[in-house]
Amino acid sequence: MTTPAKTPGDVLQEITRANAGMVEKLFRDLPATGTTDVAAFMRVFATADGEQLEKLRALEETFYRDHFSLWNRLLAPGDAGAITAAKADDRFEAVEWQLPFFQYVQQAYLLNARFLREIGDLADLEPLAKRRLQFQLRQLADAMSPTNYAATNPEVIKLAAQTGGESLAQGMKLLAGDVTRGRISMTDEQAFEVGRNLAVTPGAVVFENEVMQLIQYSPTTANVYEYPLLLVPPFINKYYILDLQPENSFVRFCVEQGFSTFIVSWRNIPPELGQLGWDDYIEKGVFGPLEAIKAISGADKINALGFCVGGTLLSSALAVMAARNDASVASLTLLATLLDFSEPGEIGVFIDREFVERSEQEFREPGSMSGGKLANTFAALRANDLIWHFVINSYLKGKAPRAFDLLYWNADGSNLPGRLYAWYLRNMYLENNLRIPGRLEACGVPLDLGAITVPAYIVATREDHIVPWKSAHASIGLLGGRTEFVLGASGHIAGIVNPASKNRRHFWLNTSANADADAWLADATQQAGSWWKHWATWLSSRAGMKKPAASALGNAQYPVLEAAPGRYVKEKSA
Repeated sequence: MTTPAKTPGDVLQEITRANAGMVEKLFRDLPATGTTDVAAFMRVFATADGEQLEKLRALEETFYRDHFSLWNRLLAPGDAGAITAAKADDRFEAVEWQLPFFQYVQQAYLLNARFLREIGDLADLEPLAKRRLQFQLRQLADAMSPTNYAATNPEVIKLAAQTGGESLAQGMKLLAGDVTRGRISMTDEQAFEVGRNLAVTPGAVVFENEVMQLIQYSPTTANVYEYPLLLVPPFINKYYILDLQPENSFVRFCVEQGFSTFIVSWRNIPPELGQLGWDDYIEKGVFGPLEAIKAISGADKINALGFCVGGTLLSSALAVMAARNDASVASLTLLATLLDFSEPGEIGVFIDREFVERSEQEFREPGSMSGGKLANTFAALRANDLIWHFVINSYLKGKAPRAFDLLYWNADGSNLPGRLYAWYLRNMYLENNLRIPGRLEACGVPLDLGAITVPAYIVATREDHIVPWKSAHASIGLLGGRTEFVLGASGHIAGIVNPASKNRRHFWLNTSANADADAWLADATQQAGSWWKHWATWLSSRAGMKKPAASALGNAQYPVLEAAPGRYVKEKSA
């Protein structure tokens, strides 16, 4: 007996079910955001009185009136009273959404989403609970968009009709592959390979320990600056965000400017090393490389740069060095780095005392924090761009994701020691201890960021949702040396990885070290292009004299161990 052939409708239903299961798993892996917030919200409105009750009733009346008007417009089509999506929202740009039924579906959704947003704004809760509630309601609004479901997305229906259901069948294949991998594919992963077309700047591993490898890059100029440059990337990701392809490699740019460049390549930590903590990462991830670089270069001074949490770690290390009267770092560059966590951005919706204590309990015994779970958490902060966009294009339209190096890197996370992860949550995000002199100790000494008196160059980006630029600006008041603050355009990654050769975007400068971020921006001047060249000029004046470039990498004490990019960066996280 033969099995009847599946109709496009059957395939559509299968996609919808499997799609829902895949997305449910993704959100199930996210940290809890305080499930009591919705209950507290319901209690607030159940007992609303006075002015708040009046606002709630007005909101409800407007909501029902707008839906009634929408029904009237469905019977007598016209643009009067229609609402539009936000400027940055391109979900409904296709002409198919102008068909009467789907225009109604779109308008009804936008009304519902607006209502959710407005009742979240109206909730009378303490600030963190209110922010979490608004986040939860935004997730709900994003998830219920008609674009996310085949039966209510006219673009999907039209494509299925044009291809005789082939687009739906192809979507099922892409979905099945992602179910097997346990994550949503955001790029053509076959298009990239670390060491083949990513992280290809010539160099060699010249030092390693259980948490990192140190890569030294081959000079491309006849002469180099006297003081080498150490790059400390975030340890929750692979280092090659700073060395993607040759045309957008920050590492390559540094080498071309005549800086003797080294970078830390963090290891994917196995569970048996889960007991490693902040002190271990300072000692092994910063001090170990600094000693190796001094021995290899013969220099008594080194310039140091940290990106994101790598900058937080580097600043802690420099505070330890200040307490020890170690002046071997000549300057500090911080890229999209938090030192003051008073306003930690949208990631703060996940972090409260209950969540931190649960994390500490989870890692009482050595274990590693999954890089995959961390990636899902960050993706949820921009669900429309980093989740639903790929659900629609891949699973519903059957279009394989295009090759994009940033998104390949984004999916290539690193596992962290569980102890380090839990300590960081408590002392940075929850209690904001680093900004208070002497509150924290590391490597046996109290930490005081004000004791770091080397010149500092601080870069933030205006649309950064992970490190809000005003929070990065607050570092000016914490460091003890002269600071140069630069504000770039775009977000956490695109604003940092902005190649000078492409002359794209812009950045803002202000020579005044104004303690108020808004006042700083009001008086700042906008500059065309990337901040890279401005930084290189700043650093070159603090990098010593020029000298002939070394003819070989490493030395007798630190011989070449293997060619860059090394083994550690190729290890995959859980």
